[in-house]
Amino acid sequence: MMNIDIQVKTKYLGLQEKKDNLPVHVFSYTVTIVNHSDEAVTLRSRYWLITNGDGEKIEVKGDGVVGEQPKIKSTESYSYTSASMIKSDVGTMEGFYVFELEDKSTFKAPIPVFTLAKPNALH
Repeated sequence: MMNIDIQVKTKYLGLQEKKDNLPVHVFSYTVTIVNHSDEAVTLRSRYWLITNGDGEKIEVKGDGVVGEQPKIKSTESYSYTSASMIKSDVGTMEGFYVFELEDKSTFKAPIPVFTLAKPNALH
């Protein structure tokens, strides 16, 4: 088992009106991936499951993160910031990254569920 540590910090950015005049809550999230394993890994793809407060689920899949497929050497870390928009003021995100090893084999590293919440929305 590869030893990859994934930490996420979120920030509420406010309401934004979309093209259909429906407001959405915008959150940024900063992900830090720490490679505690003995070999380099390359982040090849991502999968997100975003659930808003109404229970609506949105799946997001794609290559890499923020246009990159970073190679993370042993004991090093990689951080990036992205954003998510949901209809409600509270929601969650979770998912996984697919990493590739030097021998071209791949493995999934789970991203634990984390909360997107407007300040004071949760009591």
